[in-house]
Amino acid sequence: MNLRIKNSKVITLPAMNRFFLVLSLAIISIFASSCYEIEETIANVTVVRINSVGEEIPVDEAEVRLYALGSLDQDFVGEPRFDTTQVTSDEGFVSFNFSDYYVGGQAGFAVLDIEVSKGALYGTGLIRIEEMETNEEKVIVE
Repeated sequence: MNLRIKNSKVITLPAMNRFFLVLSLAIISIFASSCYEIEETIANVTVVRINSVGEEIPVDEAEVRLYALGSLDQDFVGEPRFDTTQVTSDEGFVSFNFSDYYVGGQAGFAVLDIEVSKGALYGTGLIRIEEMETNEEKVIVE
């Protein structure tokens, strides 16, 4: 019984290095191509008033202010961290984009006060803004 071994190939160390290099580059390119995409951080506010029948009526041209004061204590009121104002559309809707303020890795974004006014109508509220989400709040003015 004769066993013949025909041209067997032994993987040499330089070949292993080339294989490892090609494999490493392939893995890096896969991970680099799947970049982390940042979604927009939006706050939508709808302003309504309640009529005599109990229906919600959108309030157009109302001034909506979103703001958050800095640290508060008895002697000092901090500077506002956010303070922005917009006017509602015909549907009583206004949208604020806070994407420029978002910093990756932060836990939570902000809880902002809402002030709405139009003539004698006035209303307040709070909106909790989650990062990379569209956040909505309805404010009733009286």
